[in-house]
Amino acid sequence: MYEPRDHKLFIRSRFARRGIYWLPNLFTTIALFAGFYAIVQAMNGRFEQAAMAIFVALVFDGLDGRVARLTHTQSAFGAEYDSLSDMVSFGVAPALVVYVWALKDFAGIGTVKWLGPWLSTKLGWIAAFIYCACAALRLARFNTTLDVADKRFFQGMPSPAAACLVAGLVWALDEYQIKGADVKWLAWGLTVFAGLSMVSNFKFYSGKDINLRKSVPFSAVVGIAFGIVALFMLSSTLPEMLFLLFACYGASGYVIWVYDLVRGKAVGKAPPPPA
Repeated sequence: MYEPRDHKLFIRSRFARRGIYWLPNLFTTIALFAGFYAIVQAMNGRFEQAAMAIFVALVFDGLDGRVARLTHTQSAFGAEYDSLSDMVSFGVAPALVVYVWALKDFAGIGTVKWLGPWLSTKLGWIAAFIYCACAALRLARFNTTLDVADKRFFQGMPSPAAACLVAGLVWALDEYQIKGADVKWLAWGLTVFAGLSMVSNFKFYSGKDINLRKSVPFSAVVGIAFGIVALFMLSSTLPEMLFLLFACYGASGYVIWVYDLVRGKAVGKAPPPPA
């Protein structure tokens, strides 16, 4: 039986494969590759390159969403792809980098025998798994509360910042030729801290309420200019600066919590009786 040409076109278009926007997903792919590259470099003992790759992933992860919004190419596929990329670059990669750098050579039974022979020899990968699992939980919670969350703050430390906190420690200490085995307790504590901060309910400033189109005082422009100059002058200490920056950001959520707690108590106090 003869089918009209329009009907065939309808069938073809109905079942045609839906395309994706290549530009924002290209940035996401680069971020994913950077996370994969970090894992490969860590396995080869090149920890500086591994840490740098995680910071590269941070840059391109921040670009993909902005590019999608600027070009009006947001899609459900892009959002899901970005989450999977984040899990690799900011969940699996930092956990494996810090594990290979410091946690696999964790203290033996003689140092922490009070934990028992089984637990004392597995503290390293337990810390790495805590971080990895918390990153997955953080991303899942972020995706499910995206429409109802306060845009000014993140609930829990964002996974890119937690990843850069861990990678920043590796990069900064590797600059001074400090081996991970010599600071394994510090690496363990920071890894667990970063992981638990991601699934906490503490508020971390997101910066999404900053309006770049809004006019600013002239002094602010001068300050930004001096900040850029200082960054170039201190480029030799870039790893230390980045680590301190993300360490301060990691502490900021707890500072905001203390501030809100103190302010809440101050507001809740009854006014003094009249004299």
